[in-house]
Amino acid sequence: MGDYVYREFFDSYAPQYMSEVFTTDSVREVAFLLDVLAPAPGASVLDIGCGTGRHAVELARAGLAVTGIDLSSGMLREARRAADEAGVQLELVEADATQFDLGRVFDAAVCLCEGSFGLLGDDDDPLAHDAAVLGRAFAALRPGARFVLTALNALRMIRRATPEQVESGVFDPSTLTECNVMKWQTEDGPRSLPLRERGYVPSELTLLCRTAGFTVEHVWGGTAGDWGRRPVELDEWEIMVVMRRPPA
Repeated sequence: MGDYVYREFFDSYAPQYMSEVFTTDSVREVAFLLDVLAPAPGASVLDIGCGTGRHAVELARAGLAVTGIDLSSGMLREARRAADEAGVQLELVEADATQFDLGRVFDAAVCLCEGSFGLLGDDDDPLAHDAAVLGRAFAALRPGARFVLTALNALRMIRRATPEQVESGVFDPSTLTECNVMKWQTEDGPRSLPLRERGYVPSELTLLCRTAGFTVEHVWGGTAGDWGRRPVELDEWEIMVVMRRPPA
């Protein structure tokens, strides 16, 4: 798949990632996750697309056994540094979220802030890619385990799209994908890469999760920094789905 584009981007951008405004609410977000997941003491949690480990570290502080996977070695280096600074243990694995198999199952899982879900390479099918992420998550969970996922909100994409963006291919209403050029600064100068992302309306996302085998318990507003047990707002960035692998 075309994930190499995102590997290149995140490897380069990793040292700057925690300066983003949406990364500042990790402690409160993890408190929310603990309330929703209700894990037993010492439970195992899988963080799919863990990035710099901002949620994984806080989950480990809460006494959970956390494994984080990510495509980017650069992001994993930042996660290891954060864990060392916090004095917590993390298992960190470089892996593709559409293909991983760690050989065991977990008591809970999270995939947050576009941690692989909705991030498409040029040759990725917009549904097959995310269905594969859900399939691997399902296989990695014990029966009865919960999974919290956030995805880009296509309602927002649709409401702000213009006919010119559709005509130019910036927004594709048939696949609910956006194509943007990400620009950032490095020590070697400015960088840019074309990135492709997929959004979802709540009904479609619910159906995709059910097709993967999950029981969907809640669909909430999931924009980073504003999580809550509340309906999805039309113009917010993300949707949150709380789902469960059915008991055996």
